[in-house]
Amino acid sequence: MKIGDIEVLAVMDGVGTEIAADILTRPGVDDPWACHDHHRASDGTLDLPLGGFLVRTGERTVLVDSGVGAFDDGRYRGGSLLESLAAHGIAPADVTDVVFTHLHFDHIGWATHHGRPVFPRATYRAHRADWQHFVTGEAPQQSAIDKLTPLDDRLELFDTDHTIAPGLDALHTPGHTPGTTVYALSSRGERALLLGDVVHSVVQFSERDWQVIWDVDPAAASAARNRIADQAAETGDLLAAAHFPGMRFGRIITAGGPRRFVAV
Repeated sequence: MKIGDIEVLAVMDGVGTEIAADILTRPGVDDPWACHDHHRASDGTLDLPLGGFLVRTGERTVLVDSGVGAFDDGRYRGGSLLESLAAHGIAPADVTDVVFTHLHFDHIGWATHHGRPVFPRATYRAHRADWQHFVTGEAPQQSAIDKLTPLDDRLELFDTDHTIAPGLDALHTPGHTPGTTVYALSSRGERALLLGDVVHSVVQFSERDWQVIWDVDPAAASAARNRIADQAAETGDLLAAAHFPGMRFGRIITAGGPRRFVAV
């Protein structure tokens, strides 16, 4: 995928499997999946691709999220990210920056491996609010501590919106987690957003009131998701979310019916 002069590629690591009705609900609606049954498997499960996005811009090679890592708990299975990068001609030492949309375990898996940074020349970046929530807060997550604290001086925390690399901007979008960050790509009048887990399934763009069990602040997450979708419907901006089928980009379409996501 090209966004003007910027190249962005989905890099797969594995897949997670959840019962769709257990993780995504609509308040007051008994069977919200009845109208979206084609988005889940016949047994009611929802496959969630795991991986990241590789962004080439200027002299920089940026990895946005790093999958779940060499991990298999029966529901979440990873391990293919480095092979996916290699298929695009990218070795770990070629990556100049690793940036995180947030610090859940399935987005930081290849930050380190066996206590050492996987990308030896990269600067790693995350929002300070997520670091405080997952690593140093009152209820830290061991997965984040194990994966991120070995980074030491390779990790840079930020707390303001800023430019990461030419045409790549970090936009704080709290709700799913306190430090959730959307990464905006813009070049030659084209724009795309890497949403991370602002949205987990395309169904969340069809009705405005979907809730996902992992949102720390459901009201803020819903407001952010709907604001982004409404704006994209007007501007035609491309959107990609971490767990959409095939990690494909798409647009929000409103003509001829309800708001919906259409992959390109």
